[in-house]
Amino acid sequence: KGDLGSTPPRHAAVELQPMAAFLGGEVAQEVVKVGGKYTPIPGFMHFNVLEVLPDELPTDCAPLGTRYDNLIAVFGKSFVDRLGDLKYFMVGCGALGCEFLKNFAMNGVCCGPSGHLTVTDADRVELSNLARQFLFREDTVGKPKSTSACAKATQMNPSFRPEALEMFVGEKTEDHFNDEFWMSLDGVCNALDNIEARLYMDQRCLFYGLPLLESGTLGTKGNTQMVVPHLTENYGATRDPPEKSIPVCTLKNFPNKIEHTLQWARDYFEGEFKQVPEDVNNYLSSPDFMASLQQQQNTKLETLKKIKACLADQRPISFEDCISFARVRFQESFHNSILQLLHNFPVDQVTTTGQPFWSGSKRPPTPLVFDPQDPLHLDFIKATANLRATNFGIKGRWDDEFFLSVLPQVAVPEFRPKDGVRISANEKEEEENAKAKAEGGGGAAAAAGGDMLDVDAQCAEILDQLPPASSLAGFKVIPVDFDKDVDEQMLYVTACSNLRARNYKIPEADMHRSRLIAGKIIPAIATTTALVTGMVCLELYKVIQGKPLEAYKNSFANLAIPIFAFSEPQPPAKSVAKIQKDGAPFEWNFTPWDKLDIVGDMTLQELIDYMMDTYGLDVSMLSSGISILFSFFMNKKKTKERMKLPMSKVVETVTGKPVPADQKYLILEMMCSTDEEDDVDLPVVRLVLGRGGAAME
Repeated sequence: KGDLGSTPPRHAAVELQPMAAFLGGEVAQEVVKVGGKYTPIPGFMHFNVLEVLPDELPTDCAPLGTRYDNLIAVFGKSFVDRLGDLKYFMVGCGALGCEFLKNFAMNGVCCGPSGHLTVTDADRVELSNLARQFLFREDTVGKPKSTSACAKATQMNPSFRPEALEMFVGEKTEDHFNDEFWMSLDGVCNALDNIEARLYMDQRCLFYGLPLLESGTLGTKGNTQMVVPHLTENYGATRDPPEKSIPVCTLKNFPNKIEHTLQWARDYFEGEFKQVPEDVNNYLSSPDFMASLQQQQNTKLETLKKIKACLADQRPISFEDCISFARVRFQESFHNSILQLLHNFPVDQVTTTGQPFWSGSKRPPTPLVFDPQDPLHLDFIKATANLRATNFGIKGRWDDEFFLSVLPQVAVPEFRPKDGVRISANEKEEEENAKAKAEGGGGAAAAAGGDMLDVDAQCAEILDQLPPASSLAGFKVIPVDFDKDVDEQMLYVTACSNLRARNYKIPEADMHRSRLIAGKIIPAIATTTALVTGMVCLELYKVIQGKPLEAYKNSFANLAIPIFAFSEPQPPAKSVAKIQKDGAPFEWNFTPWDKLDIVGDMTLQELIDYMMDTYGLDVSMLSSGISILFSFFMNKKKTKERMKLPMSKVVETVTGKPVPADQKYLILEMMCSTDEEDDVDLPVVRLVLGRGGAAME
């Protein structure tokens, strides 16, 4: 190793599949550059991974006449056996996931008698996937991605042992992906397309001490990150700066790009079909609803108005009511609001400097007149009506004839622009109006000025008109979570966005392009995914060998320029806890990978005593998730009752939910101090639901 005179000859005839994937991706991209779109490599390119080689020459590297002889020649038979017996979890089965499955099958990963690869992806194969995810074929369109890809990968290597699932991974599926599942794994491979899911997986790996193979692509750009327990920092330890957001006043009143109208449509979807139903359900089910609403001073009036509309004024009984709702929404969004805007800012208005107000990025809008024969208008009505029907559990329909027969019967209220309505002309005015709303408590209504009643009085009046929650026992509005892959939802977003674009004379976008923009998707490129997954699998070789920190590489590549950058992963940040151990002062240097494990479902009193006797720490507050289990300021009677209970029972009492029988840990957060009243930071405390003592991990 490291001897350039002997190492290349020793392995000259060896072909490592990850190296082939890396070079294949790069060479294929160079071929694409013949068209002149990207910059070719200006000269020779040299890439080596000598650090992946074993520290000692294996003694079991003789060929066996198997498909793994190349691996055996470099790493030995025992290494290949360890690859085969790995138990891994791969989340995502898109562009990256397909490449990983191919690489794993070709390398013998999870192909041994004890090997197992759990693959999960809730999506189904779409026609557009065929261009960049080569494990999918025309006959798999509409079928689950995970089962389709695993079946094809198994054809490459019949010994491959994947298990395909169609499940999301998150808090809602922790009953399936439970402690026992995570503790059975040797590692995790991410093939995800969003930060939220990556952070969740990172926290799972951090908690269970599992290595994480992390990577991502963005067109011709790709990156890899190795997360190794106790050796490197975790994925969530560093964050990219937040994306620059679109100014609020631009979204509300002055869009000039299709991205602006799509974001407006997404926000409208979120508010109308998800947030309002959730507010209604909170009103119906939460006894503390009004107390929590009082803390939202700048939105409480608008929230109550929308709840009243859902439960009283506009509650649909039939699908025809949903169509009426959609027609009125069209009028309000694309006609009335535009008339009001032009009333506030006429087309011929000039600024204080004498410049036309409607100039530069500000486009003067035009109100739309509803035409049921216009396909875009009808698409909006159909999508809105069906989403409204979903909210209220009403059966929908999509036939044009029915809509065209109902629409002429809808009574659309006449609209006249009002004086005194405040509309922000720029970001500064938007901030001032937001401040005024917060002080007034009425949201948009309070900003309108005029002879409006006091906000609290209006809220009280609406509450009097609302049906009591007890009279609607069992009733529930169904929120709709936006999913870019659901065509019915994208029909709404596309139609809503294009109607607003038509208001402002912005070029419209079809559903495919809208889906990419709304989902913030840049299509994956096969060359980049091949290169990135190849680099990740080279790092997997190092994980199996237990290489030191300096052997690992985080990488970034841009095949278009081209540029390749490699860096050594950062070690985990350390914190110091000054505690007692065996009766003597002790400084515990811990990282996010460390946990304080306390074994046994002891009582609250026993836990508090244990922390004092063992570590000299006084527990002033104890919580689990968002629930406070104990605090120094808690009611004395309540504290006394809880002190005698086992911790699992305390959690059940506070949260109202029993601890699942298969749950092995209670995760606790503690605020502690020493006798000198110095606060002490501790890592995550895990109460192991069994018997015994305690241990620092």
